[in-house]
Amino acid sequence: MTIHAEDLASSAAAPDSGAEIEERDPGVAVSSAAGSVDLADFVGESMLLLGAGATVLLQLASPGVGHGVADHSTTLQRPLDRLRTTMTYVYAVTLGTPEEKKQIVRMVNKAHVPVRSETYNAFDPELQLWVAATLYRNGVEMYQRMFGPLTDADIERLYHQSAVYGTALQVKEDMWPRTREEFDEYWDEMISTFEVDAEVRSFTRNLLTGGDSPLPVRALMPLQRFMTIGLLPQRMRDEFALPWTPRDQRRFDLFWKVVPPIYRAVPKPIRQLSATYYLRDMRRRMKAHGRVI
Repeated sequence: MTIHAEDLASSAAAPDSGAEIEERDPGVAVSSAAGSVDLADFVGESMLLLGAGATVLLQLASPGVGHGVADHSTTLQRPLDRLRTTMTYVYAVTLGTPEEKKQIVRMVNKAHVPVRSETYNAFDPELQLWVAATLYRNGVEMYQRMFGPLTDADIERLYHQSAVYGTALQVKEDMWPRTREEFDEYWDEMISTFEVDAEVRSFTRNLLTGGDSPLPVRALMPLQRFMTIGLLPQRMRDEFALPWTPRDQRRFDLFWKVVPPIYRAVPKPIRQLSATYYLRDMRRRMKAHGRVI
């Protein structure tokens, strides 16, 4: 499931809720080791949404994903709804119950049926593998920027658990690189070979302005655009023709010195309001037999 552009347009605009995350999928193991980080804790942090834009652009850099989203996605017209459906998938497969996960996967597969062309098929496991890889890689980077270095054991646990982003759909378990070293080789190869064409660049320019988002969301886009470009590898900035100056880098570095201590001081239930909200919304829609995906 591609994290479509809605995450970029609206990541800071999710409504809040007073309830905490209620359930976890027993299939996502929770370590009892003191100080350990589990995928269920990791995904619930709202700060991960700061990296949504960079994750989206890395996905769009893949020609199959980029053309599929540009040709078929309604992200620019319905950014808030597309944000809701994407985050529902992410939270359901990592934080939901086994039954909720099954229901969401069925809904996503049904929604993917018409999304195909000569150059794109939403059921292509290779494209889904790349999408899953971006979720893992950027998620770990964002978490470490906010909370400091993870232990090797934590990264190993998160790496293997993150395969669910793809294996919940059409990615076979043996497609997920066996080791983190193999993953790094796969990642470097993909980043070094992607070429972004004019159509995807044009879509990205519209995306970085917020599309048809409400005015309050568009007002947040300068920060999201800045964070998106700053988190991209330089080669991807060049491919998307996104400027980045030494002054930008200094401001970016300052942000990551100032913000993490403030974020860490916020109580965890508040930090996880985005996951709480989207899970509650999913459950409400399922109970009412409404449209979830």
